[in-house]
Amino acid sequence: MIAETPPAPRKIIHVDMDAFYASVEQRDDPSLRGRPVVVAWRGARSVVCAASYEARRYGVRSAMPALRAERLCPDAVFVPPDFVRYKAVSRQVREIMLAHTDLVEPLSLDEAYLDVTAPKSRLASATAVAEAIRARIREETSLTASAGVAPNKFLAKIASDWNKPDGLFVVRPHQVEAFLTPLPVGRIPGVGKVMQGKLEALGIATVGDLRALALEELQGRFGSFGAALYRRARGIDERPVEPDQPVQSVSAEDTFAQDLPLDALEPAIRQLAEKTWQASRKTGRVARTVVLKLKTAQFRILTRSLTPDTPPDSAQALAGIALALRDRVNLPASTRYRLVGVGLSGFRDPDEAAPQADLFDAALR
Repeated sequence: MIAETPPAPRKIIHVDMDAFYASVEQRDDPSLRGRPVVVAWRGARSVVCAASYEARRYGVRSAMPALRAERLCPDAVFVPPDFVRYKAVSRQVREIMLAHTDLVEPLSLDEAYLDVTAPKSRLASATAVAEAIRARIREETSLTASAGVAPNKFLAKIASDWNKPDGLFVVRPHQVEAFLTPLPVGRIPGVGKVMQGKLEALGIATVGDLRALALEELQGRFGSFGAALYRRARGIDERPVEPDQPVQSVSAEDTFAQDLPLDALEPAIRQLAEKTWQASRKTGRVARTVVLKLKTAQFRILTRSLTPDTPPDSAQALAGIALALRDRVNLPASTRYRLVGVGLSGFRDPDEAAPQADLFDAALR
């Protein structure tokens, strides 16, 4: 019996633009270079979209309340975000990646996975491809990117953060165990502060500690996520790079200048439904599920969803369903809300979205 040859390891690159939004602003306005730049609208409810490395030295981070960022870095220059410009640069970067492989999986405007196991550019190695991409990004956009090269997506993403900014780090197949063993368990995607606390209570501080636990024990304690922890501790990640993933959801949300009662949210819900509807039309697909998101003044997040028999066919229909979902919120009338969002999910291609009853009726005609 002839033994099967195991497949060669994949070659995955994770490319991550450095402080992307803030770097675009500094590139386009020379007066901002070398200064702490915070990309955010000013206001009590605004949050930070991005921070330059100069601002990060003061502890400013993305998703932080803008007021806190201002307290941490009083000299910061606040710049309102310009997503039209950011998307244009993102398209430039995407074209550079596609010159090397068709297997590009965007994660956001500023990062993507690439499978370069068989690159179009025929460069000698994945490392050479990563270096070529970074060099061309610098040349054509005057921006820097960091990259991680590894046998899978999980490791490549960790590696891309290793030498930031403007860095490259490579994890070769024979280096995986040595690379992972000393890492804090918090470096594993999905291990937030709560999970990290649970693991530390078990005496697990590093990935090496985690590797000592049996699959059965991790599954018994953490269910399916325990199985994921078991695989990650061993550097196992079989997820393929998936280019051009179809849209799964679209949404729009708004944070109010002051907290509002539930019955005052209708104008905002109708406006957000219009924005969400217009965004959904660009996908060419049909959404089955309507989602309403609310955040109370105490930062409690609530979601209500409905999958109607017939998908909404207009912004007005979407708004009507979202308002009906609002009426399903049973908190006290005194509750105030700081944010509302309207979303669509469960997208299907048009020929998959037709109700089965309609298809059955058509067959009978």
